[in-house]
Formats: sequence, C-alpha cells, structure tokens
Amino acid sequence: MHIWNQQVISLLEPLANEENARHMKAYMRGQFEFFGIKSGPRREALKPLFSRSDLPCVEHVPEVVQELWALPQREYQLVAIDLLIKQKKRLPESYLTNLEQLITTHSWWDTVDMLATHIASALFIQYPVQTSEYIQRWRESENIWLRRTALLYQLKFKADTDEALLFSLIKENQHDNEFFIQKAIGWVLREYSKTAPTSVINFIEEQGILGLARREALKWLNKSDLSE
Repeated sequence: MHIWNQQVISLLEPLANEENARHMKAYMRGQFEFFGIKSGPRREALKPLFSRSDLPCVEHVPEVVQELWALPQREYQLVAIDLLIKQKKRLPESYLTNLEQLITTHSWWDTVDMLATHIASALFIQYPVQTSEYIQRWRESENIWLRRTALLYQLKFKADTDEALLFSLIKENQHDNEFFIQKAIGWVLREYSKTAPTSVINFIEEQGILGLARREALKWLNKSDLSE
C-alpha cells in the first residue's frame, strides 16, 4: 500500500465513533461501512497530508485513489475525492478512464456528485474534445450514475454552460422516473436559472418539466420573486 494511504489509515482509525457510524450507515441506507468521522474532523486530522509537500505526486494519484476506493469504510472514498479535487488541474487526459470506473463503483450521490462537479468538469475544461467523447457515451448509458454525471458536470459553468447540450440531456432523461435523475435535472436547472432565468423558465414550460424536477428547478426563481 502507498505510504500516503498508510498515513491516512493511521490518522483516521483512532477517530472512529461507533454511534456516529451507525447513524451514517443508516442515512446511506446501509450500503457502506463507516468509521463515524464527520467531514470537519476528518479533514482537520488529514490536514498535514494535504500540504503541498506531503501530497502524493500526480503520477501516483491513480494508484492512491484506487487503494482508498477499495477500502471498506466510506470515509476512505471521501478522502480519495478530496485528493482528486486537490490535484484536479494536474490530472492527465487518461484519467477519464479511471473516473468512469470510480463513478460506477460504490456509487451513491455523495461520491458521484463530487466526481461530476469537480473532476469531470475539470477534465472537460482541460480536455474538452476527449471528455466530450466520454460524456456522449455516458448520456446513452443505462447506468444512472453515468447519466447523472453527464447532467451535472456543467453545474458550475454559469455563462459558460452549453445550453443546447444541457437542454438536450434533460430532454433525454425527463421521463426517467429514477429519483436521482429527476433530482439532477432540477438541480442543474436551478443553478443555471441564476445565470439565464428566462431561458430556464421557457424551457421548463415548453418542455413540460413536471414533478420533482420542476419543483427543484424553480426553487431559486420562486425565492427571488418573493424577495423582490
């Protein structure tokens, strides 16, 4: 095991909290084991390892992340994502293959959303042509987490959002009753409404976006109306 991961383990294991772990496991529908370490204490404990001098070099990041992803406690996957975010501007184009594997392994919103909005987005900014090829494949996948990633990777793009692509992705998924797809549609429309409110309102009405997606999409616009 990589020495950086050995240090992570030695710092996290003493912080285990059984009561917190039970609550966390229940909240995540019993899918993952937990140490019971909340994000604040986790990041504080690992702060020394995230200093520039102690970070694993970018060439070792795929190995380090893969090892953390294979460990049973969910906190390790969250540490892996923190590491990826720290190194996201240095990741090579080839990491797209690794990213796809992470999205589809131990998948749930807590990892997938961070991978979509931080790592997929960063890779797209650096390697737009290559990343677009993956997005095209993900949008056609039966895997809901790959499609959720395709919907969410532009979440923070604001005026740089490819509106035509975003609306096309939503049209493809709007009749999928899967909760996490509907939630993603609402979330990305809500964020984009802060940049292009008229476009979003027109799209929602013309496309007939309903239910959960519509409620989520209009939250910011409704709040803005009330405050005026």
